[in-house]
Amino acid sequence: MTSLPYIITVYFFYGLAFFSMGLLVAIEGGQASDPRLKKALRPLAGFGLVHGAHEWIEMFQLIARVISIEEPLYISIGRIAILAISFVSLAAFGSYLLAPTEKAQRYILLIPLGLEAIWAFGIITLKGQFPPEEMWSIADVWTRYILAVPSSILAIAGLIKQQQIFRKTGMRKFGRDALWAAVAFGWYGLVGQVFAQQTLLPPSTIINQDLFLDFFGFPIQLFRALTAVGAAVFIIRFLRSFQVEANQKIAEFQAERLRASQQRETLKGELYRRVIEAQEAERQRIARDLHDETGQALTAIGLSLRGLSTSIKQNHTARRSQKTLMQLESMVAHSLHELQRVISGLRPSHLDDLGLPATMRWHISQAQERTECHLDFEIIGEEQEICPEFITIMFRIFQEAITNVLRHADATRTIIHLVFEPDVMMIRVNDNGLGFDPKILGEEPTWGLLGMQERTTLLGGQFRVVSAPDKGTQIESIIPYCAKHGKGKK
Repeated sequence: MTSLPYIITVYFFYGLAFFSMGLLVAIEGGQASDPRLKKALRPLAGFGLVHGAHEWIEMFQLIARVISIEEPLYISIGRIAILAISFVSLAAFGSYLLAPTEKAQRYILLIPLGLEAIWAFGIITLKGQFPPEEMWSIADVWTRYILAVPSSILAIAGLIKQQQIFRKTGMRKFGRDALWAAVAFGWYGLVGQVFAQQTLLPPSTIINQDLFLDFFGFPIQLFRALTAVGAAVFIIRFLRSFQVEANQKIAEFQAERLRASQQRETLKGELYRRVIEAQEAERQRIARDLHDETGQALTAIGLSLRGLSTSIKQNHTARRSQKTLMQLESMVAHSLHELQRVISGLRPSHLDDLGLPATMRWHISQAQERTECHLDFEIIGEEQEICPEFITIMFRIFQEAITNVLRHADATRTIIHLVFEPDVMMIRVNDNGLGFDPKILGEEPTWGLLGMQERTTLLGGQFRVVSAPDKGTQIESIIPYCAKHGKGKK
């Protein structure tokens, strides 16, 4: 005979296991993203809470019988009703997990409702076949046979299906937890509930808790408690999948944002490239039109004026007119010079004819005529071939850097380096001018520096500015060799 303190302790922890499981499922179940699983966890929470309460009621009934306290009828009625409700909830849990679609979930509840109807009909039928004093024990056994066993089978099948879903989504660890929970519910329902108390209802007359005790040496309540703890542990373990799933969704969201950001940057770069190409094409068209039309017209005017001036020289009475014509000739010559300078600024022909280094030297010589700042230019490293797509953009970076120095730096000396390294080429411009605080770059627009930075980024390079007030400025545009050409050859 099992001692009272021992069996009371078993009942207490038996009920605590299911009650704790139900409480945690109720708290955490709402985090499931799968609507089917989310809906299934609600009746599972109900099963855990209600079934845990049932075991505690049965514990108090046992204590009352031992100390000879008369038990009110409503306690027995309530306990059987609670036991039935708990197993119907378990059946609903398994049914929801088995439903393939949301529509099927509405109809699959007919299974637990059907079991409940069979149970209720059986209670009514059995009431007239057995003595009243035996009826509550028979109702307990009937509930376990008709509700507990089928409900456990449904829970097992549902958890196995959930294990397969976890496995397909790459969550194998939680799939194993779901499978072990199915095993625990299997032992609990198919063994723990079949060995019920001995009554006049077959097969409990033979297969009962006394037989279990005689065969295994410990009470069926302990077996139920152990399987309950196992089921609770593994159910709680697979609840952690919701947090993992949430973390995965956060990671996916962040990755998607990163991809979107990269796509935006790619599109921005492509747009900027097309804008630059359009600008360069328009510069070429304007330079060509100025050279072919305006330049030729001015040249023709200049030649005509020169011829007219020669004719007037032979007529000594027209010296004043001659002076005027010479002035016009000088203005035309000056206009032609300025026009050539503008054309060269728009699109230096040297880029196509002589390449980047020679064009940089020519531009520096032209700039030197317009400024008192001393400009030094030097090539460092073994000169490499630069792919045509890069040449124009690199020249614009260099051109803007020189323009910035002459307009804003108030420098007396500027050193320009074109550096060729094994993997990258670099345009470096150092001046001894006013300098500035680099923090202002993020506070107010500096379109020259911004343009150089965007052009450098377009070529997959890095743009650096080092400066301080009264310390001069260093600008570096570091650009990898064209990917399609690789490192240039000498």
